[in-house]
Amino acid sequence: MVANIGYYALVITFLASLYGAGAAAYGALKRRPEFVESGRYAMLLTWPLLTVASVAIIWLLATGHYEIGFVASVTSNAMPTYLKVTALWGGQEGSLVFWAWLMAAFTSAASLRKWDRDRELLPWFIMVTMITLAFFVSLTVFFENPFARLWLSADGQQVAAMLQPKGAVPLNPLDGRGLNPLLRHPGMIIHPPTLYLGFVAYVIPYAFAMAALITRRSDDRWIRITRRWTLVAWIFLSIGLILGGRWAYDVLGWGGYWGWDPVEIAALLPWLAGTAFLHSVMVQEKKGMLKHWNVVLIILTYALVLFGTFLSRSGVLSSVHAFAKSAIGPMFFVFIGVTFIVSLSLLINRWEMLKGENFLTSMFSREALFLLNNFLFMGILVVSFWGVIFPLISELITGQKITVGPPFYERANGPLGLGLLVLMAIAPLSAYASSTWKTIGRALWKPALVSLLVPITLYFGEIRNPIALLGYTSAALVALVTLYEFWRGTMARRRRHGENLPLALWRLVGRNRRRYGGYVIHLGVVLMALGIIGIEVYQTETQATLTRGEQVTLGRYVMTYDDLSVFDTNDGRNVARAVVSVYQDGKLVDELYPRKDYYYDSQQAVTIPGTRSTLADDFYVILVGLDPDSRSDATFKVYHNPLVNLIWIGGVVFSLGAIVAIWVDRDRRRASKTSSTSRITRA
Repeated sequence: MVANIGYYALVITFLASLYGAGAAAYGALKRRPEFVESGRYAMLLTWPLLTVASVAIIWLLATGHYEIGFVASVTSNAMPTYLKVTALWGGQEGSLVFWAWLMAAFTSAASLRKWDRDRELLPWFIMVTMITLAFFVSLTVFFENPFARLWLSADGQQVAAMLQPKGAVPLNPLDGRGLNPLLRHPGMIIHPPTLYLGFVAYVIPYAFAMAALITRRSDDRWIRITRRWTLVAWIFLSIGLILGGRWAYDVLGWGGYWGWDPVEIAALLPWLAGTAFLHSVMVQEKKGMLKHWNVVLIILTYALVLFGTFLSRSGVLSSVHAFAKSAIGPMFFVFIGVTFIVSLSLLINRWEMLKGENFLTSMFSREALFLLNNFLFMGILVVSFWGVIFPLISELITGQKITVGPPFYERANGPLGLGLLVLMAIAPLSAYASSTWKTIGRALWKPALVSLLVPITLYFGEIRNPIALLGYTSAALVALVTLYEFWRGTMARRRRHGENLPLALWRLVGRNRRRYGGYVIHLGVVLMALGIIGIEVYQTETQATLTRGEQVTLGRYVMTYDDLSVFDTNDGRNVARAVVSVYQDGKLVDELYPRKDYYYDSQQAVTIPGTRSTLADDFYVILVGLDPDSRSDATFKVYHNPLVNLIWIGGVVFSLGAIVAIWVDRDRRRASKTSSTSRITRA
């Protein structure tokens, strides 16, 4: 009964989405506002319907209805309730419903705004978002049905279908296969939802951009309307990527925060395009420039959101993050191609009307530096995109699988990332239109001079690697320039208003949250850059097979293998847990417990490292395997990861800056409303 209700909710949602798109477009073309309003009501109906479908899935997951194919594939009796609930997005079918549910929530929220000044955009906004929603819901209705029941066919095959196949009998297993062990982690609660929120929220600015093109609006109104949506999308996607890095560090046993896995990169690509867009739109708002470029960027971001979803769900890539092979791959490919071609065709058709109001007058102006910033982001995007699709192209042409490993990405993207870091130091000191190298030089020389103390100090501290010295110096320059900007603004406000330092700083940030929130984000990036340089340049590792009592040395650390125990747990695992002692400079500093957990339900194992963390470094131990003969000898892989925890600290600072940037400024909102009211009154 519950499964039927959930499935019918999906079917009605699909029909409502198609009706909403068609009614809105018809109303706009025929100048029939009642049809547009009808389309909007259909849009608002999709979220309650998808809520019914989502609640139905969660109920089936939590109560162990293993007669439902999706439930049997992602849950088991041994799983705790919180993991059964999060299994909604842990499997193919449920994740598509969750994607659609978020999409319906965001589009409904966006449609509830006041449309008085933008009434002509509404029908096309509805059409674009409802077409996207209809596509995702169609995948669950026709291909990946989360409510399909299990049946045993006459020839003994297990099949999933809503209706009973001829000659088949119902199948009701006593237990399910359970979630992939790599996903049985508290990160499952927040990491996938934050990524999905970032992905879905980018549909909103894309829909407004398409609506502006269709209605021939050449102003930047669509950018101002979607500014907060763009920030929301970017923030969630950023946090999702950081949380994913932490999760990988804790569970995957890579020994690092990022493995350049294809599906990891697929999530990074829309972030790169979205970050370029976030910087570029500021130029259009201030100077009326880069209109063509901004539309290209938001089309590209939307396409990459779909591409990333396609890669993880089509089965074309082998990845720990990807779902199994599925019939939806061709559908995704066609939808991405059609929407991309239609969007670009519309842009080309409206090209002349999007001419900029100003031109670049200085290569050192802020708009020129922001454009260079965009080119660097696009460079990283192109390199990363090529690394993902090259194995697919190679296999298609030659029939051989080729793997593009981390060295390719690091060597190609490292210099581009360094260029972005340097630009973060220069751009805040530039001005729109009028900056020259002399004006920037006058503002930059003091922080630059102080930053030179960093490589000198590090060199005498026996850090001689040129890449590290260059990276640390650049990061120091960004930090000094950013802090200098805070200092200059605070002191100016203190002189002007007679406020004490803390109050002046608080009100400075409060009066321009977007700017100073961005500066806090830059400080978070600096911390993350320091951590990345530390682990990328100075990470060391070793591997050894030890008998109890034997040691392995890595730098200043010595690890002794003390003991090993193998036991079953109450939640359906077989655990092999080692006990190791860690010594630094001859002194016992920690005892770690690396282990391997084998899950009986899924018949898969997961490696959980033992980690000693300090601000300076991590000592990271992986239990690779056991000797089946001795039952006591064990093989360990050991990493020393300098400064890696600055990545996570930087992620927290980064997130705080993003919150500051997006925080609603009530004073300005009131001022804006007052100004609008006075203009209406005068009119």
